[in-house]
Amino acid sequence: MHSIRLLVPTAVAAVLAVGAYAQPPSTVAARETYAQLPGVRVWYTDSGGSGVPVVFLHAATGSSRVWEYQIPAFTAAGYRVIAYDRRGHGRTAIDPAAPQPGTGADDLQNLMGHLGIDRFHLVGTAAGGFTALDYALSFPRRLRSLVIANSIGGVTDAEYQKLGHRMRPPQFDALPPEVRELGPSYRAANPEGTERWIELEHMSRAAGPPGPAQTMRNQITFSLLETIQVPTLLLTGDADLYAPPPVLRLFAARIKNSKSVIVPEAGHSAYWENPQLFNSAVLQFIREH
Repeated sequence: MHSIRLLVPTAVAAVLAVGAYAQPPSTVAARETYAQLPGVRVWYTDSGGSGVPVVFLHAATGSSRVWEYQIPAFTAAGYRVIAYDRRGHGRTAIDPAAPQPGTGADDLQNLMGHLGIDRFHLVGTAAGGFTALDYALSFPRRLRSLVIANSIGGVTDAEYQKLGHRMRPPQFDALPPEVRELGPSYRAANPEGTERWIELEHMSRAAGPPGPAQTMRNQITFSLLETIQVPTLLLTGDADLYAPPPVLRLFAARIKNSKSVIVPEAGHSAYWENPQLFNSAVLQFIREH
């Protein structure tokens, strides 16, 4: 069974006030370094400690830097927080002499092996959700829970692809990333936060020519998603231009062991636009598992 909740803050106006999230969050001392994995040197940050690990997978417009509002909150809640630059993003460096492109799920599996981590919670947003779903299908026993936020999931069903084309015509990709991925309420109310998001998006672009796009271990279809048994939280914003609530409901109908949350007045970057509600929903969910 699954349920859908609309997260409503005590005072939406207060949450959306200009500058509500303009101030940088408090910093958390964490280890930042490279892991030498097959075909790639992965840059990662690890808060360390003995807490249950939570791994964050960023969007195609991001890197490990975008979790400014999550790393302090989840570390303060007692979790060991790990975030890394996925292949082709940020400070992660591809080895052109090694076989390419590999899969995102294998990179995650290899990083967990490098860190000696057995089971963990996995949070993926947007394109990071593709890798998270692929990992859950490939290595389900490694996951305590799965969070898919603001993601179209990489589903290849023909009818679903047609739906995407109806929602996002060719002109859509020509829009600036912040218009595509930040909701209008956030852009209107928080110019400082918008500028910081744009800065981090620019910083996420890997230096040098892009490598080949990574493949998936699985061809993801809705019928394949029905096999997922990992406890799953599906989250989106009600102003998300990629994965609005009707798209979330398509996933909720297939992933039976799932719960759903809709964040009001948020676009495709709910983790950034309303981190208080995002963090609260995710922390509440992973505590149950």
